[in-house]
Amino acid sequence: MKLHPVKVHPSKALLKREDQLAWKMASVATDKVAVEKDVQEMIINRVIDNASVAIAAINRRPVVSARGMALGHAKKAGGAQVFGVKSGTTVSPEWAAWANGTAVRELDMHDTFLAADYSHPGDNIPPILAVAQAMEKSGRDLIRGLATGYELQIDLVRAICLHEHKVDHIAHLGPSAAAGIGTLLKLPQEVVFQSIQQALHTTVSFRQSRKGEISSWKAYAPAHAGKLAIEAVDRCMRGEGAPSPIYEGEDSVIAWVLSGRSNRQDVYGPVYYHVPLPEAGEAKRAILSSYTKEHSAEYQSQALIDLAFRMREQISDFDAIEKIVIHTSHHTHYVIGTGANDPQKMDPKASRETLDHSIMYIFAVALQDGRWHHVDSYAPKRAGRADTVRLWHKIETTEDPEWTRKYHSKDPDELAFGGRVEILFKDGSKLVDELGVANAHPNGAKPFGREDYIRKFRTLTDGIISAREANRFIEVVQDLPRLKAGELGALNVALPAGGLLESKPGIF
Repeated sequence: MKLHPVKVHPSKALLKREDQLAWKMASVATDKVAVEKDVQEMIINRVIDNASVAIAAINRRPVVSARGMALGHAKKAGGAQVFGVKSGTTVSPEWAAWANGTAVRELDMHDTFLAADYSHPGDNIPPILAVAQAMEKSGRDLIRGLATGYELQIDLVRAICLHEHKVDHIAHLGPSAAAGIGTLLKLPQEVVFQSIQQALHTTVSFRQSRKGEISSWKAYAPAHAGKLAIEAVDRCMRGEGAPSPIYEGEDSVIAWVLSGRSNRQDVYGPVYYHVPLPEAGEAKRAILSSYTKEHSAEYQSQALIDLAFRMREQISDFDAIEKIVIHTSHHTHYVIGTGANDPQKMDPKASRETLDHSIMYIFAVALQDGRWHHVDSYAPKRAGRADTVRLWHKIETTEDPEWTRKYHSKDPDELAFGGRVEILFKDGSKLVDELGVANAHPNGAKPFGREDYIRKFRTLTDGIISAREANRFIEVVQDLPRLKAGELGALNVALPAGGLLESKPGIF
């Protein structure tokens, strides 16, 4: 990997495109380096993972609405599949990406990568897969495109923090998805370069989608980025250009949205970002640094859910608890903890989207139940239970500098996303335990392997699709490298006739 310094340049500097981050990213996308075997196998795991959570969410309202919009854009020739819908029905690929991206994101249960910023790199799969289906590409083509999508999003997340500027993390997804599509289609570097810039320009949005009263837009946001990435590539394939340089320009993203400008409008700061990218001929291996979720909740809660399961074994009376303090990282405290100062995170009537961003609620339920279920654990009746509300309101978080340091550690063996929990009882006794990474994490007690991904798929889709359809999908997805051009429609998972809810009417 090579670190590339990225800063603002005044227009008069005439920054060469070869020195621009978007051009360097396009160079990575167009490098014909082979995808290594372990990366290929992990890509298959993540395709399984995405299908699992998408089908589990298939009849939730946001997903039903997104599907309804997509079906309003039917396209028989050059169309792509929509999760849940029978294979003979195809839609324009950008709308398939919209519907499938929403389904994948709705339950907040697919893969994650956390560094300078955070991300769900599996969000690259719906747009790249939709284009692969529409353009009748092969399994190997898809694998190459996904390797690029994962690589570039994770590389951006390693270096550029969006959250400190209250910018939503999809600003890293639009460029990575556009680049992945460029790899998939074997586009020239110039076209990929322009596509990355257009995709970034159109996907900058703000963190309010994950703050306060969190709505269904949390699921729609990455789907929207994927849709816009496809549209950007389409325009650039037709010869259109983009705002340039999109990262380094004096009126562009780093200058006005991120950390590239001082308080004086005519003064630029020093180099702010160093983005790691593979060198020419270097394999794209970033996907192996990411990790999936065993539990349907914000990633920073994964280890704390596992810790709650462990600690509950030593508690006989939950009413005897006086107070619970979770010592954790800056991010966990300020985003899903009491440091967010969001009263909604303590509200039993809050939306599911809000509850899965409240570690106080999550820890209380996990402690009481000893299990976590993607539906039952968020049910209004469950959230409103009187004893749960009492326990929930006894929980607070605090930032611990050591956990913040571990959260940002460059050492993969030290990197941690959990915390230390102190449970104080009314009799003055105390129970203390800590856990750095979730059990399913590569460094955890029970790292996820292929059989775990398959088990997750079967668990989440049980009762929704037929056993025959589940078996068919599991067989075909594991044969992904051998799928021929035009056979990627087999990666769709269909519900039995009559199994899909219909959305309310809209414009489309």
